[in-house]
Amino acid sequence: MNKEFYAGNRKSLYQKLEAGSLVVVFSGHAPIKTNDENYPFFTNRNFLYLTGIEQENIVLMAYVGEGTIEETLYILPPDAFAERWTGRRIKEEEAEELSGITNYKYVAAFRNDFSRQLFSGNVKKVYLDFDKVYENTPAVEAYRLGKYLKEHAPFVGLGNLHPIMKQLRLIKKPCEIEAMKKAETITKAGIEAMMKTSKPGMYEYQYKAEFDYALAQRGVLSPGFPSIISSGKNNFKIHYYDYRGQAQDGDMILNDVGAVWDYEINDVSRAFPCNGRFNDRQKLLYECIYNTSEYMFSTLKPGVPLLDVDKIIRKYTFEQLKEAGVCKNFEDIGTYMWHGGAHHVGFDVHDVVEGSGLAVPGVVFCVDIGVYHEEWGIGFRLEDNCLITEDGCENLSRAIPRQIDEIEAFMGRR
Repeated sequence: MNKEFYAGNRKSLYQKLEAGSLVVVFSGHAPIKTNDENYPFFTNRNFLYLTGIEQENIVLMAYVGEGTIEETLYILPPDAFAERWTGRRIKEEEAEELSGITNYKYVAAFRNDFSRQLFSGNVKKVYLDFDKVYENTPAVEAYRLGKYLKEHAPFVGLGNLHPIMKQLRLIKKPCEIEAMKKAETITKAGIEAMMKTSKPGMYEYQYKAEFDYALAQRGVLSPGFPSIISSGKNNFKIHYYDYRGQAQDGDMILNDVGAVWDYEINDVSRAFPCNGRFNDRQKLLYECIYNTSEYMFSTLKPGVPLLDVDKIIRKYTFEQLKEAGVCKNFEDIGTYMWHGGAHHVGFDVHDVVEGSGLAVPGVVFCVDIGVYHEEWGIGFRLEDNCLITEDGCENLSRAIPRQIDEIEAFMGRR
């Protein structure tokens, strides 16, 4: 991504706001892990989408007037002692090259500037990013500032930036799609590394080490989200992060993983027998979800209601399982399908987008089909990334081995 991308994102945002709006977006900060140790910092994704800058405790403020935009980025001041411990702080010229923002102040000036704007008489509404998914999530800067405004400036309206950002992030720009395609090639290398080295007796952490090494060799120091890599009975824990299980001969290896490139994340699931050969029951279930996946990629196109994708996946998979003699009634499908079949990807692995409308070109989401047969001890999923095009769709992760013959041949068992 370049500064034109981020400047364009901000312009799109400002165009959706009425004159007299004041926008404030915080980069966030790393929460305390224990004692004097913090978790690694992870930039607020809406802030990143608007600026391209990864640095904690900085602020973007923009006033939208009648035909004018005044935007300022409040950065941390140089501090040789602090930087010795916590790393180099971004300089104005570097921030401008990344974001295209031209006006900078140190973050200590933010409160005074905010108050001056607030009481100038020009501000009708302040927009903050209220992004809580769960009610019990600890309050961050936007919520604390919102509380202050309700108590001390009730004459100013309070707007939520989050629904607007969900609209903006839905359709991916060409540079985003290119970054996703690059991430797919790296994810492919990681999954293939696990397939190549797989054998009975391997521990899940060894599979993870193969994946992480392949990513690091290609410039990705951390995956786009915590990798889910499991074997055997651990496949029945949907979000599994323990990695201490040992693959036994005949176990399926489930991996739900994804690299990130230029902040764009992909999310891919592949399953393969640790010994490289599918047994009859594994083949039966795998063919069911593979057929569903192929059906979805043959039918998804502009105009399909996004909220119907999961319903279609469940219905078509049921028909496959019924034909295979696994499931008799649609009411029983929940016994074998435990999670949704689609979610958007982008700057977040479960991307923050407005996904209740119709599919349009540039939308990217996962086609995620999972089947879990506890009685047989077989559980896995097949997940690919779907780009809606002008007249259909494209499977961005198709090159990663996904057919039974293809997987067995790649693992050297054919």
